[in-house]
Amino acid sequence: MDMEKIFLVETLQKVRERNPLVHNITNVVVTNFTANGLLAMGASPVMAYAPEEVADMAKIANSLVLNIGTLSEPVVEAMLIAGKAANEQGVPVIFDPVGAGATPYRTKTAHKILSEVKVSIIRGNAAEIANVVGEKWEIKGVDAGNTGGNVVELAQKAAKKLACTVVITGKEDVVSDCNATYLISNGHPILTKVTGTGCLLTSVIGAFAGVEHDLIKATISALTFYGVAAEKAAHKTVEWGPGSFQIEFLNQLSLISEEDLHQLASFRKM
Repeated sequence: MDMEKIFLVETLQKVRERNPLVHNITNVVVTNFTANGLLAMGASPVMAYAPEEVADMAKIANSLVLNIGTLSEPVVEAMLIAGKAANEQGVPVIFDPVGAGATPYRTKTAHKILSEVKVSIIRGNAAEIANVVGEKWEIKGVDAGNTGGNVVELAQKAAKKLACTVVITGKEDVVSDCNATYLISNGHPILTKVTGTGCLLTSVIGAFAGVEHDLIKATISALTFYGVAAEKAAHKTVEWGPGSFQIEFLNQLSLISEEDLHQLASFRKM
């Protein structure tokens, strides 16, 4: 195997062997898909939202995922409680600022979480990350608009400002921290035709971060694994459409092998 790709296999093996507990406080649109995706890849999902129990759950989890897709004050309260408890225990927090910039409340909530919780990894599209760090970028609902911009520079700027690992997903995915930046080329356009694939990706990153302390390695491993699974699922369902793709994608999250990663993983350092 290409020596550069060995850590991809090793990190996936850790996920499947250790079955990391991923505590998700996510949105109502994607809960079932997220749980099934995590189970398929070898992780253990839990969805605990009640403010009365989230601290206890976050403390025993291997990672905590906060997703603001469907907001309410009780959910925000639960996220803050869980995030602070995770910080106390050294549990990595992965944040998905869904739709940041679409409404003042959503943007304010993203800023509040980032100011009160130490986030290890933030994942979003370019518009979401831009709006979190005060840059101008068009957003349509919870989707990135067409405004042009340098995504690599945005990721690097966000990593410095937020002092965490930043993942910007798109045609190519960008991963950056304060030391290095990578581009990941795996994936397939049909992912944009299935609701929740970005949200599931955030939780998959959480599963990898739950077993790998090097967050750059964890994120690259998650993104390549996820992208390869999408490519294989798309190839098998090319004539049938997004419904069939969604089911096959769950299958491939379970079936991706060491050889698949060796042959298909595509990433490079900037």
